[in-house]
Amino acid sequence: MNYRMQICQSIGEIAQAEWNSLVCKCNGGVLHPALRHEYLLALEASGSATAETGWGPLHLTIHAEAGELLAAMPLYLKSHSYGEYVFDWAWAQPMNAVASAITPVLCAIPFTPVLAPKVLHATPEAGRALAQGLAQLTWQAAESTELLGTQISTLHALFLTQQDQQLLLGEATSLNNSSRHVVQFHWHNKNPSTGETFHDFDEFLESLNQKKRKNIRAERRKANMEGLEIRRIHGSQVNETEMEFFYQCYSRTYMEHFSSPYLNLEFFKQICETMGEQVLLVQASLHGQPVASSFFLYSEERLYGRYWGCIENLPCLHFELCYYQAIEFAIEQGIDWFEGGAQGEHKMARGLNPQTMVSAHYVHDNDFKLPIENFLRREKAHLDAYAVELSEHTAFRESGSGAL
Repeated sequence: MNYRMQICQSIGEIAQAEWNSLVCKCNGGVLHPALRHEYLLALEASGSATAETGWGPLHLTIHAEAGELLAAMPLYLKSHSYGEYVFDWAWAQPMNAVASAITPVLCAIPFTPVLAPKVLHATPEAGRALAQGLAQLTWQAAESTELLGTQISTLHALFLTQQDQQLLLGEATSLNNSSRHVVQFHWHNKNPSTGETFHDFDEFLESLNQKKRKNIRAERRKANMEGLEIRRIHGSQVNETEMEFFYQCYSRTYMEHFSSPYLNLEFFKQICETMGEQVLLVQASLHGQPVASSFFLYSEERLYGRYWGCIENLPCLHFELCYYQAIEFAIEQGIDWFEGGAQGEHKMARGLNPQTMVSAHYVHDNDFKLPIENFLRREKAHLDAYAVELSEHTAFRESGSGAL
C-alpha cells in the first residue's frame, strides 16, 4: 500500500475526529485525555507549547492515497531540555560543549509525563510505516538543514507503551535506538489480598500494613481541620473564579521552587471548555476562603495527578488533595490506575508503588553514541538496584501489588 507522509507544524492541520479516533484505537478504545486533539491544540493555541517556548510542532502523519489519516504521532523540535521529565543533562552538556547547540526532536506530550501511546495507527502496517517515516525524517534532518531548517542531533520518544517500544526500539525504525528507564509511582485499584477492586477508602486502608494505615489516618485528621471544606469540581463546571484561584496556586508552587510555570491560564481555561468531562479540580477552603487546589486529568481507566498549589501551608493538606482525594475518586469511579506524576518516593507510604517507564533515544553523532550507551547501561544497573530497594518498602501487607 502506498502512503503519503506529512509534517504538520500545528495540530490544527489534522482533523480532530481522525486524530482522536487513532488515539482510541491505540489506547484500548479509551480516549486518553492528555493525548486527545483538544489537549494538544490548547497547548499550541494558548502559546504554552510553540516554537517560541522551545516546542516547535512537527507532528508526523501517514495518509492513504485517498487522504485518510492512517497514522500520526506528536512530534516537536526542541530548543531546550525543559518540560520533558526524562532529563538528558548528562549528555546534553558535553554535546553542547562541542556544538554551538544541540537540536533534539522529541516524540512526547509537552509537560505531561504520563504513559500514553505515541505511535498512533489504524493498522499495524501503518504503524510500521510511521516508525519508518520517523527514521527517514531523522536521518535527513541529521545530515542537512534543508528539511527542518536546522540540523538535529538526537531523537527522543518518551513514556512509551509496550506497543510503542516494539515499534521504536525494534527493527521497524531501522534506527539504533537505546532505551532509558525511569521510575514513577502509581496506585493500582486492586486489593492484593483478594485480587478485586477496592469498594471504598477504608478497604484500601485495611490492605496496608498497620504503621502506614495509622499514619494515613493521622494525616487525614490533621488535614481535615475544623472549618475545612473540600470540593471536587468537574472541568465543565469550574467557574472563572475557581480556575483563577487554581492558577494562582499552580504559579505559586513554581515560584517556591525558583521557577516559572510552563502553562498559562488560557491553557487551563481552554481544556475545561473543550474537554471538561476529563478534568477534575479539587479545591480546599478554610472558613469559606479557598486555600489550596489540585488538578487532575482522567479517563474511565486512569487518573493522572498533574498540579497542586496552596496559598497557606496547612498540615498534611498536600497529601489530602494530591493523593487521598485522588484515591477516593478512583475507587468511587472504578478507575483502575492513578498515576501520581514524576518522582516522589514519599508516595509509596500512601499506597503508590514503583513502575518502570521506558523511553527510546537515538544519537546521530557516533562520537557521542557509544559514551551515551555506556552511561545508559550504568544508569540501568543503578535503577535495577534502586527498584529492589524500593520493593522492600511497600505500604501493603504483602508485596507484589504493582511492583516493577
